[in-house]
Amino acid sequence: MKHRFFTLATALMLSLPTSLGSGASLSKAATASSIPTNSQAEMASFVKNTFKKYHVRGVVTVVKDGIPQTISYGYAWYGKRIGNGNSNLTYPTASLQKVITAAIIVQLINETKDKDNYFTQNTKISRWYPKLKNANNISVGNLLTHTSGITATKTEINRGKVYSEADAINWVVNNINASPSDQVGSYHYNNSNYILLTGIIRQVTGQSYEENVQKRIIQKLNLQNTYLYQNIPNSLTDPVSYYCNGGKNYQNAVRLKKSLVSQIPGAGNLFSTPEEYYKIQVGLSNGCILSKNDFYYLTHLNSKTTNYSGGMYLKNNDALKMAYGSFYLMHFGTWVQLTTDNQNGIVMFLNQTNDRENDQKDVGYEILQHLKPGVFVSR
Repeated sequence: MKHRFFTLATALMLSLPTSLGSGASLSKAATASSIPTNSQAEMASFVKNTFKKYHVRGVVTVVKDGIPQTISYGYAWYGKRIGNGNSNLTYPTASLQKVITAAIIVQLINETKDKDNYFTQNTKISRWYPKLKNANNISVGNLLTHTSGITATKTEINRGKVYSEADAINWVVNNINASPSDQVGSYHYNNSNYILLTGIIRQVTGQSYEENVQKRIIQKLNLQNTYLYQNIPNSLTDPVSYYCNGGKNYQNAVRLKKSLVSQIPGAGNLFSTPEEYYKIQVGLSNGCILSKNDFYYLTHLNSKTTNYSGGMYLKNNDALKMAYGSFYLMHFGTWVQLTTDNQNGIVMFLNQTNDRENDQKDVGYEILQHLKPGVFVSR
């Protein structure tokens, strides 16, 4: 991935407010004062100690009773001493992007009603992909719930080429046609489903996925640090990922490549911050992106066979929503777990991990238990 390079002096200056990358920053919504409350100071200390205990580095937005507090720890780019939480950083959301792609599909279902191009969750995707294997049997809902039967792999194997949206979608179609598939209705979590949804968005709107995200999400919510990769300005940078399994920190540095990210439009090419991603989650049910009824529709699709629907898992009788993301052979980990009313929970972006999903969730769950004991789930 292309990186925006700071001079060392600039990087050091920018990292100073984070106290060597381990400071806490508070959302404007959290307090009118720059001085944290006692409870916020205690939460910041707890989070940093938890990150240290598990040998992870990153940034988390903790939401308590509707008030977000963002806490960072360690370096986003160790070599340049750029601390996590720096205002010039934007983080990969990985699969946490999928709910955004799904939400745009729901918007289009609403917008096309009574029009010639109207479609629903039950519409077969052969309308847009006539040459795709089994497309006559796969519905839009099957893509949204990963029940298409598609099992094709290699979407996250870097092919060393920068793809346009159209080329990335065409590659996925050809890869599916050349790969074995399971029965429609069987659950297989697969990036291909959401890349195909990106193609449907393009065909229904006559605009790129990039244009749709910009208009429907970023501009709608007035987001300042959220971009598709290709639109990240030179004044910002994305973090480096590192490995640590209890020994030395900041080992095996790996950067996301532009070529890799270009392969997964709609499924992992969005960059943001935990604060802004929380705003997106709020927007999914407050009318800015979707209404409360639309979000219910999205997360209760007819084709769901698990508690996954439309980019999110719902648990505890729909009281909790969550999603996890990572990249193959990278050390990033992203996890969101919020109450469905968006009043409590976390959005956590890690750039140093031991590459084990459950260990990363253990970090988040310890914070969640401290936040509201007994409310959240560990997985």
